[in-house]
This record gives sequence, structure tokens and C-alpha cells, in this order.
Amino acid sequence: MKRLFGLNMAVMLLVCLWTTAAFAEKGFILLASTIGPIDAGIVSALEDNFEKETGIRVRHVGAGTGEALKMAEKGNIDLVMVHARSLEEKFVAAGFGTERIPFMYNDFVIVGPSNDLAGIRGMKSATAALGKIAGKSALFVTRGDKSGTHVAEMELWDKAGLKPTGTWYKTYEKGNEGNAPTLRYASSVSAYTIIDRATYLSIKKQVALDVLVEGDEVLLNRISLIPVNPGKFPEVNYEGVQQFVHWLTAPDKGQKIVAEFGKEKFGAALFFPDSTEWKKQDVK
Repeated sequence: MKRLFGLNMAVMLLVCLWTTAAFAEKGFILLASTIGPIDAGIVSALEDNFEKETGIRVRHVGAGTGEALKMAEKGNIDLVMVHARSLEEKFVAAGFGTERIPFMYNDFVIVGPSNDLAGIRGMKSATAALGKIAGKSALFVTRGDKSGTHVAEMELWDKAGLKPTGTWYKTYEKGNEGNAPTLRYASSVSAYTIIDRATYLSIKKQVALDVLVEGDEVLLNRISLIPVNPGKFPEVNYEGVQQFVHWLTAPDKGQKIVAEFGKEKFGAALFFPDSTEWKKQDVK
């Protein structure tokens, strides 16, 4: 049975690129991924290598975590790759997903203009840095779209005991297009923002913003896999998803690609393996 998509217009344009034949293809897996890993290129690298080894095609649609989970709640998706634990846990608890599977992580950084009007450069506490930004009413750009990045940002403001409001706190109206456009916009208006390191490194030469705060434990950005529940949606390709997830989390397969990705181009890995299988190997 063909699956129909009730998505926003931007995602609909992407979905239209898939043909009816592709949906009918045996073994086809449809992944909804948060946008950052797609922009970095790792999602396509993983899909291509998996298809090369198994012959099974995986195609993705990009959306913020909140939107990706909404798609999956309609049975339109086989697997999600997301990064907002609170939303993920609700998704699984409601029976839409089978389980949260640790996959990989990178980290968020607070970036801003080199003149750093809020004076946060080199601070060790991300929440204290946000406090200084708010105290100075220094321009800050938020995605404001309930994506994983936005949820992480809001959790940091909450940890800082602050509710950002005012003209200095600006929602980027196209924030749902992803982290890269948001970062470019923040650069164009010389604002602070919170962004994942992979996005920053991938377009660093295109923006005039510096990494000002990094390394705080609260800035870790963990990315999970959640298979859509076949008990609720019998038409999902659960068998194919199980094979893909096993491959993604295997130390000598997907996790190896994660560990190496970005080193050749940027001189440093953009993501780090986080699967249970990888950690077991690490302990040994």
C-alpha cells in the first residue's frame, strides 16, 4: 500500500522526488532525519555504504526533530534519526516507536561575532554564557521551530533559569529549513546562536562567527535511532529497518564510518560513535 504524506510544503517538495516505483521497491527503507547530519553529508554516506553492502535502498527526508516525529506518528516513515530526548521518550511512550537506540553524538557550541559584545569568549559554563548574553540584551538568533536544536537551546535557557524575550531574542522565520541557513542568517545580522559543531565546521568559511563557548557537558548532542512501531503501522518496513539499525550500530560498519567521517576534509571527526556495541568494544 502506498503511503501518503501530510507534511509541510518544504518536505512535500522533497517527497515528490520519490517515484511510485521507488516506494513499491522491495526492501526500500524511508528515513526521516534531523537536518544537521544531512547537511554534514553523513546520512548520504551511511545510506550509500549500506546499499553497496546489502543492496537495500535507504532514502531520507530531512526535517527538524519535532517535524520528523510528527511524520512518523502518521506511519509515513520506517525509521527516524533525531536528537531531542524529551520528544523521543514521548514518541516511544505513546507507542509510535519501539525503542530509542543510541547511535552517535557531536556537540553544540555557542557562536557569535568576533567583537563579542556580551563578553562570553572562553567561558566554561554554557548557561552562564547565556546569562551574560541575556544580561547585555545582545542579539541572539533562535530556530524557534521545535527542532532538536531548538529543544536543546530551550533546555539550556531553562537550566540557566531564564526565559528569553525581547527584541534581542530573534526567531529566524526560516529556522525550519535547518541549522545551516540559521547559522548563515545569524552571521548576516552579527548575532549569537547555538549550533551543532558539525554544521559550523561544514560552512565555517561562509560565516563571520567564532566559536566562543564549547566543551561544557550540557552541550553534548546525542543522536538516536527509533524504529517506527510495526504493531501500530503494519506497513512499515520493520524487517529492513532492523537490518539497517544492526548495520548502523555495528563497530565495523556504520560506527566505523561515523568515527572517520569528516577527518579527511576537515581534519577532525564531525561525529562520534555512541552505540551500545561500540561502547562494549571500547571497554574491551
